[in-house]
Amino acid sequence: MTNAKSTNAVAPSFIALLPLFLFLTLFIGAGLYYQQIGVDFAFYQLPSVVAILPAIILALVISKQKLNNAIETFIEGIGHANIIAMCLIYLLAGAFAAVAKATGGVDATVALGLSLIPASLLLPGFFLIAGFIATAMGTSMGTIAAVAPIALGVSQEANIDLALMAGTVISGAMFGDNLSIISDTTIAATRSQGCEMRDKFKENIVFSIPAAIITIIVLIVVGQGSAELVPQEIDFFKVLPYLAILVLAVSGLNVFVVLTTGIVLAGLTGFATMDYSVTTFANDIFTGFKNMQEIFVLSMLVGGLAALMQQRGGLAYISQKIEAIITRFSKKQSKRVTEIGIASLVSLTNACVANNTVAILVTGNIAKDLAEKEGIEAKRSASLLDIFACILQGILPYGAQALLAASVFSISPIAAASNAWYCFVLAGVAILIISLRKHK
Repeated sequence: MTNAKSTNAVAPSFIALLPLFLFLTLFIGAGLYYQQIGVDFAFYQLPSVVAILPAIILALVISKQKLNNAIETFIEGIGHANIIAMCLIYLLAGAFAAVAKATGGVDATVALGLSLIPASLLLPGFFLIAGFIATAMGTSMGTIAAVAPIALGVSQEANIDLALMAGTVISGAMFGDNLSIISDTTIAATRSQGCEMRDKFKENIVFSIPAAIITIIVLIVVGQGSAELVPQEIDFFKVLPYLAILVLAVSGLNVFVVLTTGIVLAGLTGFATMDYSVTTFANDIFTGFKNMQEIFVLSMLVGGLAALMQQRGGLAYISQKIEAIITRFSKKQSKRVTEIGIASLVSLTNACVANNTVAILVTGNIAKDLAEKEGIEAKRSASLLDIFACILQGILPYGAQALLAASVFSISPIAAASNAWYCFVLAGVAILIISLRKHK
């Protein structure tokens, strides 16, 4: 994203935020309209990349610069090094996910997980399966799509409440997606805050592992029903690409090298275990690129819009208002208040746009500016952005995750989201940690 430090060089201006409000109004308004008339996935009928276009036009119109200069500012925002790096990572992550799925990696991972679930621990078992697959794939939606149909069949056989199982799958998917180093939310959070993915991963564990343990205990206590799962053929070889990228990423290897290695390993797995040609490999890579098209374009457009709002003083205005709240507290508490401010900012934005990646992209600059002023580490602000965007996304009845799970289980999205217990537990754990841990 554009350099947040420069917000100090311009006068704060509420007017500069009007393009952002226009974007949210169009995006949310369309979602509410389609939801009212009963259209499935109502909040995804108007593509975000289209909804943001009128906002960009408005930003150009209200800019104090001449039109040519304003357009140049917009283009500079699009071409910022962080934005370009983010987009390249999206492409590689999409390619890896597509190739690994095509070569049987997802099926092999699900089969491995099912083989490890005791008949009496189906709920915590599916939570862990979804968590591992989401961590490996970097997508909660892809995880729900892969795991939910299997979880539905098991629920019906074991007489497990469908809403409870749906919420468990969502919980696991959000747990893994939040930790994954190839998730688009992780990419957006780390690039916008300027920290390494492995550092953000280690910071996230402080919040996620306790929340996951509590969730598993709760699922064990309330666990209902049991069923002997049909043994499935397990191919450990096809799981290796996922394990490899996890190990390489945590070891600190450059993310571009990690993802490229993962793509190559997934391709080699296909060559060795199935009729998988070089042409098919190339087409799967391109399919992965296409799967990232919307977030790729949106990231560039948000980067340009952020540059225009920053130049006009919009980001400085938000920072000023949040800082005014922070200064009401003692200096000893200011870092905690700032962290809560960052968490609240991304949460409210996510509630509006129903997309955790978009929420992080929109609030990234402001969070970075606030964190730097209060001396909060970049890895910590990145972690807060990702965690609280994850929490809201998992419990939104109109979020894509709840809608997808509800459609598979044929239940209400509200029922699915209200049973995503991990997200509620994570919220409590995160607030407790923010309140109690010491700062340097």
